[in-house]
Amino acid sequence: MKSLISHIAQESGMDIRECRPVSGGDISSAFKIVSANGMTCFLKVNAKPFAEEMFIAEKKGLEAIRQTNTIAVPRVLLTGKIEDKSFLLMEYIESKHPSDSDFRRLGTNLAQLHLSSTDTFGFDTDNFIGSLPQSNRKHNNWAEFYWEERIYPQLKKALTQHLIDKNEIPSDDRAVPLFEAILGAPKPALVHGDLWGGNYLISLDERPVLIDPAVYYGHSMADIAMTRLFGGFSPAFYDAYHEIIPKSEHYNTQVELYQLYYLLVHLNLFGSGYYSSVSSILRRYF
Repeated sequence: MKSLISHIAQESGMDIRECRPVSGGDISSAFKIVSANGMTCFLKVNAKPFAEEMFIAEKKGLEAIRQTNTIAVPRVLLTGKIEDKSFLLMEYIESKHPSDSDFRRLGTNLAQLHLSSTDTFGFDTDNFIGSLPQSNRKHNNWAEFYWEERIYPQLKKALTQHLIDKNEIPSDDRAVPLFEAILGAPKPALVHGDLWGGNYLISLDERPVLIDPAVYYGHSMADIAMTRLFGGFSPAFYDAYHEIIPKSEHYNTQVELYQLYYLLVHLNLFGSGYYSSVSSILRRYF
């Protein structure tokens, strides 16, 4: 770490006086850096071969969200690689436990983010969901995008890892029409892409802040489905969100079909403990 900290100090111009580990997730090591003038930064470090690409993608995602002027994200200060270690240096944001009013602001700001649109589904570059590659090849048809760039690649990976059987994978002819019927034809929305409870903060000055994005232009309901996967956010969040973007006709069904993607990701990352949840949705709809 000494050579990495020296490199960051030289590149950033910071007089770094302290570097201590903090909780930062399962994928990368995380540190809080304090400079001589009291400036604090958040540092992610990862030695995996794909880490530099992953951090560059994270930077692009944060910048895409920032450019909408709808919801805060940390400022990225520096990315790079030295020896075998890739790193991402960002603004450090002190956070607090969210209140209902904080959740309302989060819901409002997220809905405003989702009003940011473009002509096609996808993104200019591929990125990552957790540590797994996420393809963002552009499509005009949402159902085709969701099948070809999201669900099918994860099913294929699960099959390769012997986590599901071949007969559990639906055909294109079955999946795409079902997605068209239930998911509809939404307008492309800029989504966070991985919005569980660990990927937002409420700053001490009560600003909602998004972190660790897996952005692309997709259906806004994909973010909502992820917020509901592990216990859900406060009702105040959903009330505020749906004041701006009303609930869709097939709301609960859409939630399940979008959760299928995240459950497949967890199956591929963490193993068979997620199989029953995946299998249940596959049996119900396919």
